[in-house]
Amino acid sequence: MTTETIDAYLQVDNLVKYFGNDKAVDDISFGIPEGAFLTLLGPSGCGKTTTLMSVAGLHSIDGGRIKVGDTVFTSPKEGLFLPPEKRDIGMVFQSYAIWPHMTVAENVAYPLEIRKMQQSEIDDRVSEVLKLVGLTDETDKLATNLSGGQQQRASLARAIVSNPRLLLFDEPLSNLDLKLREQMRVELKRIQNEVGITAIYVTHDQAEALVMSDEIIVMSKGKIEQRGGPLEIYSRPVNEYVSNFIGVANLLKGKVIEVNEPGQGVFELAQGGKKVKMPCLLSPGISAGEDAVLSVRPENVHAVREKDDSTSLEGEVTFAIFLGSHVDCRVQWGDFEWKVIAHPRTKLKAGEKVYLSFDPEHTLAVQP
Repeated sequence: MTTETIDAYLQVDNLVKYFGNDKAVDDISFGIPEGAFLTLLGPSGCGKTTTLMSVAGLHSIDGGRIKVGDTVFTSPKEGLFLPPEKRDIGMVFQSYAIWPHMTVAENVAYPLEIRKMQQSEIDDRVSEVLKLVGLTDETDKLATNLSGGQQQRASLARAIVSNPRLLLFDEPLSNLDLKLREQMRVELKRIQNEVGITAIYVTHDQAEALVMSDEIIVMSKGKIEQRGGPLEIYSRPVNEYVSNFIGVANLLKGKVIEVNEPGQGVFELAQGGKKVKMPCLLSPGISAGEDAVLSVRPENVHAVREKDDSTSLEGEVTFAIFLGSHVDCRVQWGDFEWKVIAHPRTKLKAGEKVYLSFDPEHTLAVQP
């Protein structure tokens, strides 16, 4: 089913891609406005890179339609396929894919040279882009003499130097160490904002997706599980898969026993012969009497030493690790071990009895 996005600059409709008998992308549709940063997020084999390569024209597709602006890139039904070199797309890969025998400036200038631009224009544009990515002092160095982070910056500069229609990223930070990845996330987003280019970013790293994206599409087995802004995806996952893939969540099976009003209800947990009722929010499509999964983020579980009317569960702290800004705890309740993020001033210790309480606004019943 086509789901056209209002004012979409890139529109992907009913995309289908097979590899042999395996359906890598299964009838997905999405659109993004001009200048937006969209991340395709999911594990290996979920179809995210295949979708990206289909937009780039590096894969032919078996069904659907891809359009950017007024130009149809590919549509098997209409017999249309625009070759990759005519799509005016910049790409940044996991491997830096820069030419080792060229200087930084020569690498960045190459896309302009094949367009046969005037040398003065090339020089001006290369200088401008190298300044943007912070490589002005590395202009005359051979690309192989740069650090990994600098090589990725050079790759980005080459991708944007010709002002392409789209900028596509395929796991570009995977080869960098953790500290450099964290720095480059912010830098890539800053540069994309400054240039104002429409970007699609592929990653399996949830932190990258949350930090960089205007919107995230979570994929599984060639399908879209959920689309939304980072806060929405994190705080209102639609099912157990998204809850588990984005961040850390306490996930417990049970049943929705009441629906009080749209989007709100009561969830029933059962442990050791005991049943506990908890007010909660409901993800779309859940009705009273249905099996569901309770999803609660660790920072939304409150552990206290004294029981009061707001507490609903009693457990024992199995361990507590001080991490500076917070304490990472585990609290055993029946057969289930709750993950709890507590404030350091609580001074929770292993072996203590605690009582857990939950804010209904941050307690969510989702589809299994």
